[in-house]
Amino acid sequence: MAGHSSEATVSNAEAWGGGRSPFSLTYGKQMMWFFLVSDALTFGGLLTAYGFARHAYTGDWPMGEQVFHHFPFMGETHLPLLYVATMTFILIVSSVTMVLAVEAGHRMDKRGVTKWLLLTVLGGFIFLGSQAWEWSHFIHGSQGVVVTDAGERYYLTEYIPHGRTAESVENFGLTKDSHRHDGIIKGEEALAIYNNRAEFVKGANLAQNEYGPAQYGGFFFFITGFHGFHVFSGVIINLLVLLQVIRGRYDKRGHFEMVEKVGLYWHFVDLVWVFVFTFFYLV
Repeated sequence: MAGHSSEATVSNAEAWGGGRSPFSLTYGKQMMWFFLVSDALTFGGLLTAYGFARHAYTGDWPMGEQVFHHFPFMGETHLPLLYVATMTFILIVSSVTMVLAVEAGHRMDKRGVTKWLLLTVLGGFIFLGSQAWEWSHFIHGSQGVVVTDAGERYYLTEYIPHGRTAESVENFGLTKDSHRHDGIIKGEEALAIYNNRAEFVKGANLAQNEYGPAQYGGFFFFITGFHGFHVFSGVIINLLVLLQVIRGRYDKRGHFEMVEKVGLYWHFVDLVWVFVFTFFYLV
């Protein structure tokens, strides 16, 4: 005797008759996924362009640990990538709090949604403030770099205050190593290189920077700035949704789907930063 299947049978009319989403998604969630896919292609194009530019450049490309080694209130202490890693950790934690906010929304727990969404907004603001500090330090620069007519770059081992000449600074030296660990040129040779320089570059802008080729600064400002704009917009949207949660708007609707939709965007922003951190700072 033929056995009976334990699996539920779905009729053709129900499977192909329309009237419901094939993925059980609401219209809002589907549109959010469409947007995230298109945005992922944009970031993918930017990181790919960065990779091509770095590969095509024949000189020395700056390494992340050579450029981003400062930490707030620590002076000139050399702490490679520690502050960027701290920013990354804060953003990842904010993604965890967003998960907890969505989970609380599934249980219709207004208090839980409020608490976890508030922490998510707070984490976003901390990340934005950290990125503003990083940009400020990147633009202001460190010791500066001497560029010769031949295009050679020499880093100063001691900063020369504005308005003073190299001859008035004791122990003045130059090095091609941005870590300043070895290869230091001192004395008359260093002074000759400095005084006969083609230009002296300190800090960074879209035209030039002390860290390396002009493309490096351009990619830094555009990629991290574009991501920072996404974080800023995400924080504002999360804040607006949080206000609606506090006012009880979603309780009246009977669901917290809006929290889930903005959560998708926030997770995307966090994921993109992991790629930016890997490709721009680590590789």
